[in-house]
Amino acid sequence: MFKSDYEIKKELCEIGRRIYNDGFVAANDGNFSVKIDDNTYYVTPTGVSKGFMTPDMICKVDGKGNLKEPNGPWRPSSEFKMHLRVYRERPDVKAVVHAHPPIATSFAIAGIPLDKMIMPEAIIFLGAVPIAEYGTPSTEEIPDSLMPYLQDYDAVLLANHGALSFGCDLNTAFFRMESTEFYAKLYFYARLLGGEQELSCANVKRLIELRKSFGVPGKHPMEKLCPGCYADGKCTDDMTPTQANELYAGRTVDDTNIGDIVAEVTKKVLEQYKK
Repeated sequence: MFKSDYEIKKELCEIGRRIYNDGFVAANDGNFSVKIDDNTYYVTPTGVSKGFMTPDMICKVDGKGNLKEPNGPWRPSSEFKMHLRVYRERPDVKAVVHAHPPIATSFAIAGIPLDKMIMPEAIIFLGAVPIAEYGTPSTEEIPDSLMPYLQDYDAVLLANHGALSFGCDLNTAFFRMESTEFYAKLYFYARLLGGEQELSCANVKRLIELRKSFGVPGKHPMEKLCPGCYADGKCTDDMTPTQANELYAGRTVDDTNIGDIVAEVTKKVLEQYKK
């Protein structure tokens, strides 16, 4: 559906209010953008609270981040570099959101990726959220740190910094940021209650099939998280992806007996109960 420039600017302001009201940013933190074409983008201004933006503040920039037209005192975010890297590497992406959701950012600070298969909605619509290495804001260090993850994930934690999400439109990118924070919150609470219980590979496979039937846009990291959930015979249905990966580290089914795998999993489970 065609949207006018003004409508796009209003949408950026609305997402800014939602991000600010959700507590995903403080003061002037955060930045987000929308791609129009390879040389035209709308990006939020630097030095402005994202909860109080107005359409006239939104900057129109080119593929190098330079203003395409005068915009009074407003200048584009200096962190637009990481947005450009996402757009360059992912032609399917039309919007990028960067924020500091507190629980997800705490996981980024603690060095804990959101990669446990614990909730159907997260598995279907998000997959997992890895952590990119720390980089100095406003430099090319952060864009460079994203490179290992852009082809397989739609959201990335930034070590000691925050989170980045992207999608086929601005709402999708925002929803992925919202889902990342909700996933982190559930993960955190589960750990307080004694530890997360990961879904089995059999259940994960069913959820992946649901994702396919729903036609969810974007990427999904399941093939990296557990190849057996994509390819038959590489893990048993009663394993979890974490258990499968521990067992298959550096090995393939061809050189491993399935009976031995089951015995090894059983041994590991019994060891956990003895602790």
